Amino acid sequence: MKIVVLDGYTENPGDLSWAGLEALGEVTVYDRTAYQESPLIAERIGDAEIVVMNKTPISKETIDKCPNIKLIAVLATGYNVVDYNYAKEKGIPVCNVPTYGTASVSQFSIALLLEICHHIGHHSESVHAGNWANNADWCYWDYPLIELEGKTIGIIGFGHIGQAEGRVAKALGMNVLAYDLYPNETGRAIAEYVDLDTLFAKADVITLHCNLTPENTGMINKDTIAKMKDGVILINNARGQLIVEQDVADALNSGKMGAAGLDVVYTEPIKADNPLLQAKNCIITPHISWAPKESRQRIMDITVDNVKAFLNGAPQNVVNK
Repeated sequence: MKIVVLDGYTENPGDLSWAGLEALGEVTVYDRTAYQESPLIAERIGDAEIVVMNKTPISKETIDKCPNIKLIAVLATGYNVVDYNYAKEKGIPVCNVPTYGTASVSQFSIALLLEICHHIGHHSESVHAGNWANNADWCYWDYPLIELEGKTIGIIGFGHIGQAEGRVAKALGMNVLAYDLYPNETGRAIAEYVDLDTLFAKADVITLHCNLTPENTGMINKDTIAKMKDGVILINNARGQLIVEQDVADALNSGKMGAAGLDVVYTEPIKADNPLLQAKNCIITPHISWAPKESRQRIMDITVDNVKAFLNGAPQNVVNK
């Protein structure tokens, strides 16, 4: 069984092992292939039967050029870069890794929020630059500092990650509101479920943890921002396409939105002309919520299990049944 990994570097820059996959077949690992449609993708797949990828797109054209493909295994939860409907037509299961990042992604979301509240990185750099040693006062702060206790967080998408974040927010003394298409008793123990308009109106902090769908693409836009509190804080480490970037930049620059902490953008890597790069009070990190070693090891383990299950005739975590 020939297995090709098209873009393995971000999953395994050298601190993990491909041995689990190598035990299952003849494995070829490429650090990077392409993040846009390219003839190189089909060339590298060649006659491989199992394709493992993260962000390298697998299109209808690529599938047609590579008739040996029997399985596409995504090293992530999101699988929108695969034409999974066409793969289904061709009888090719597409498997993902559904729940590996609950702890790391929720933790990172809270980290973005705390950085906005305290600007710890900035103040540390300021101290190292000599600003404290040369200050007339015994302390100083260059930004308003924010206490979270008693404030309201609104979490859009209240599955595993949203609920994990909700538990931390509750421990910080915050009031927790949640919006989800499928409310459940576990969620009700953490948060009050409300409709979106109520969440927009009441939340001091809004965080996004929902899947990307055609219905919620661009859900944070000038119209929904107008429903929010003045000075609201936005956190997004789910999917960049959930927000209209120009509208968020305009809201930050006008002061309608107090700050944003973003680990994802619409096009990745970020483009130099992205309006958020010039927006006020906007923290942007390079899509690393998922990337602690512990989290990546879970991706590796579940992907190996996905391939084993397929080889045993019982594919698991199939997104295009």
